[in-house]
Amino acid sequence: MAHTIANKQKITARVRRIVGQLNGIERAIESEVSCSAVLQQVAAARGALGGLFEELLEDHLRQHVAGAHLSDADRQAGAEELLALIRRYAR
Repeated sequence: MAHTIANKQKITARVRRIVGQLNGIERAIESEVSCSAVLQQVAAARGALGGLFEELLEDHLRQHVAGAHLSDADRQAGAEELLALIRRYAR
C-alpha cells in the first residue's frame, strides 16, 4: 500500500493509540478490574480497529479500484483484493 505513505503519520498515530488501548486491557486484566470495565475497553479497542480498517479500506478502494489512472486489469485486480479483504474481515 504505497499510497499509505501520504497518511503514514496519521495511520501510525492511530495504530499507536490502539496499541495503548490493548496494553490498557492487559493491565486491567492483570489488576483484576471488573469484567464490565474490561469489556468496555475491549469494545473501544474493537471500534478503533474497525475505524482503522475502514480508513485503509477506503484508501485501497480509491487508489486501487476507482483510480482514474488504472487500467481495467488493475481495477479488476484491486476489486478482487478488496473482496478478499472484506470476506476475511467479516469472519
